[in-house]
Order: sequence, then structure tokens, then C-alpha cells
Amino acid sequence: MVLSGLSWRSLRPWTVVGVVVVCLVAGVLALTHDSRPAHAESAGPPHTTVEVSPSRCGRGWNAPTPGVQVFDLHNPTDGAAEVFLEDPTSQAVYGEVEDIGPGTTRELTVRLGKGAFAFKCVPDDADAVTGPTVRISKGRSGPAAAPVTEHDLIPPALAYQKWIGSGLSDVVRLTTALRDAIDRGDLAAARTAWLPAHLQYERMGAAYEAFGDADGAINGTDAGLSGGVHDKDFTGFHRIEYGLWHGESAGGLRGPAAGLLKAVTALRDDWAQTRMDPAQLGLRAHEILENTVQFELTGRTDYGSGSNLATARANLDGTVEVMSRLHPLLATRYAGLSGLENELDRAGKTLDGFEHDGTWTPLDRIGHRQRENVDAVLDDLVERLAAVATLCDPRRTV
Repeated sequence: MVLSGLSWRSLRPWTVVGVVVVCLVAGVLALTHDSRPAHAESAGPPHTTVEVSPSRCGRGWNAPTPGVQVFDLHNPTDGAAEVFLEDPTSQAVYGEVEDIGPGTTRELTVRLGKGAFAFKCVPDDADAVTGPTVRISKGRSGPAAAPVTEHDLIPPALAYQKWIGSGLSDVVRLTTALRDAIDRGDLAAARTAWLPAHLQYERMGAAYEAFGDADGAINGTDAGLSGGVHDKDFTGFHRIEYGLWHGESAGGLRGPAAGLLKAVTALRDDWAQTRMDPAQLGLRAHEILENTVQFELTGRTDYGSGSNLATARANLDGTVEVMSRLHPLLATRYAGLSGLENELDRAGKTLDGFEHDGTWTPLDRIGHRQRENVDAVLDDLVERLAAVATLCDPRRTV
């Protein structure tokens, strides 16, 4: 968990007020980033130009046919809009296109069959509008996803938040052992105590946004600090790691160790008053391993301990915890769930192969083929978990 390494998706302004959280089956969405003229022709599935303005949402779809088809969604207004193709009764979604800019056209490719369909247009600064219902009399549609309400997501969020509270107590306990070893001048014991304390904190990656500024103080790096590893604002686990593996004296580490213990204790004590956003769980599951690939598998967060692979394993544990809370909601909505869970298990076994009697192989000491295998396994998981993030992406309905 690296505060300076937040993915672009974590910077998006999310809200759960007045929204329904919808799980969209992977492969349903066809989000294209290129605009195309409304009159453009292309080989392959038939194209239908559909207007997505508030006053004419869904207009232009006058000759419905079954099968794979492309909708050229044209926004003639001066504001951006989000568009869904849904069952107007159940609100199950067949496809979605976000951020259709003013005066632009975006494509949505779907397979449609027997059933009723309607476009819902959601302008940035206006109420959602549902267009006319269109009926198709034959064929079979691609998968649609039933909406999941914020209320549905509250129980898994509360269960995860409770787990975080227990985990923070373990962080405090393990960090106390680290501080005590440094206080008595036993740096060998401190090096032994550092890793379990750090890994326990890393397992809680889905809560980093709720941790706020405390995460930077506890687990930040020297990135962006003018003094680098010697900067006074370089604090937390990585500050102590640098000192322990670069010959710093116990006297020099007592202050940072005391500061770290104070920070994790305050975070634990304040946690009961913290409320996580339920709609963030799916996104966080993706971001944990996205950051793992970006920072741990590149060695950018190694300050001497050589424990990046151990941290990757802890991050994987954290992802599994989030997925276990989401499993009941995803089981009937995500066809790839069992495959994803199998890959999480395989990744764990792959990483466990680098641990021997409590000692982890440093990243720079594994073979080229082993490195390629680790990268491939984690990259595949990041791609699969991106679907989970999409599956639990909040959408406005009003």
C-alpha cells in the first residue's frame, strides 16, 4: 500500500448518495475512446445512431433487430453524459458508456435478443432520463447484470471494517515489539520484528483511503521528499527499514520507532469512528494488486530488507479478504468468479515458493524465468480484478 502510488481510478470522485451500485458482467461493456461521425460506416455488425440528449434520449433506434450490433451514441449537447442500455423494468444493464463528451459520438457494442430495452441518459448536471422502450421478439441477449444497492453492500463493508479493526490491533502489538527491540538496542531482533509488523499493515490495503494522512506517516516512501531517505518527513515502516538495513544506530532509530508506534496506535484508536464507503470495496480489490505490480514487483519500495515478494504476498492476502466479503454478491453476477478465485490461489502458491523457513528471497535474486512467471500471474490478476472494479462501479439512476 503506497500512498504516492494511487492509481488513476482512485482519484475519481465517487459518491454513493442517490446511486445504485450495479455489477456489470465482464465483457458486457464496450467502452471506446475514439469519436466517430454519426454517418460513418463500417463492416461487421450493423450500426444505429442513437441520440443521448436529455430531451431525445434513445431516439433513433427505430428498427430493432436481434444479434450483435453497434450503437453510435451521439451527444449533441454542451455537457458530458453517461449512458446505459438496460431492461426498463428490472434495470439490469446490458452495456454502459461513460463520459460521452459534448458534440461527440461513442460506440457501444452489445448482443441483443428477445426482451425489452431502453437507453438511460445521465447528464453530468441534470436528472437521469429513460428513453422509449424497444422490444425484440427473438434471439438471445448477452449477459445483463442485476443492480446491487448500497444497502446490499453495507454488510460486507461492515464485516471488512471489523476485520480491519482487529488487524490494526495486531499492527500495534507487532509494532510495539519492534519499538521495544530498538529501545533495548537489539537491532538483530528489530530486523526480525520489522517484517511481521509491516506485512500485517500491508494486508489491509483496501482501507488506505479511510486511513487518510495516517497512511503516509505509517507507510510512505521518500518519493517527492527533497532530502530523500534523510528527509525529516520520511517516516514510518520504510524509514525504519532503511535504518535497520543501512547500519543506523539504535539511538538514531528510537525516535522513528516511537513515532511509528504512536501513529499506528492513534489509527487503531480512531478506527471505531471511521466509516468506509461500501461502494469502494470492488475498486480497492483491484487497486491493491495494481499497486503491488507497480511498486513491489519493481522493487521501488525496497529500502534494504529485500522483502518485496513477502509484501506482494501480504497484498494478495488483503485482496482475498476483500473478495471473500464480496463473494455472495458476485456469485450470481460474475461468470468469471471461480476462475478469478482459482487464480488468486495459484498466485499465493507461486509467491509462497519464495519463502523458506521464514526467509523470503529478495526480488533481485530470483531467476529470469521465475520473475517472468510472477509478473505474468500478478498481471493476469490485475486484469481480472479490473472486471470486479467495474462490476461494483456506482452509477446514477436519478
